[in-house]
Amino acid sequence: MNVQAFRHFYDYHFAENRKVWEHVAALTFEQFTQSLDYSRGSIRDQIVHLLDVEDVWFNELRGAEPSEPLPETVEADDRDVIRTHWDKVEANIRSYLANLEDDFLFTKPITEPAEDKDLIVWQVLLHVVNHATDHRAQLLRALHDLGVETKSQDYIFYAYENRM
Repeated sequence: MNVQAFRHFYDYHFAENRKVWEHVAALTFEQFTQSLDYSRGSIRDQIVHLLDVEDVWFNELRGAEPSEPLPETVEADDRDVIRTHWDKVEANIRSYLANLEDDFLFTKPITEPAEDKDLIVWQVLLHVVNHATDHRAQLLRALHDLGVETKSQDYIFYAYENRM
């Protein structure tokens, strides 16, 4: 296990996020905010949840306060705001990964909240991508139900095209 492997894995993660966003950008505002009976609610709310969770985890790793979360519901289309925030979160994660060293993967930098203090960095890194994969699968299903043609997000297909 090394930092280069995690950087590669996060490149996959970011590539899949962008694919989902392409689908989301094509939805009507009504489709984007339509209440769904599964998971976090609307497609918008699922995406906001993903962003907020990633921001929280990486700020915990840094020992910093998380950004102010995006509101859960809105009356007007805020996809530009969400995309800007998503790009900022991705840039912050990429910056963290760029400065990460192999030895740090086995440290426990989180002090708050108490339930997270025993987590090792590599566990958090795996969790964030695993969590997002779960929610992207839910989003892909919701997009499919709205008539959007989606594709698999399997890591192996990314690996075939992006050798280390």
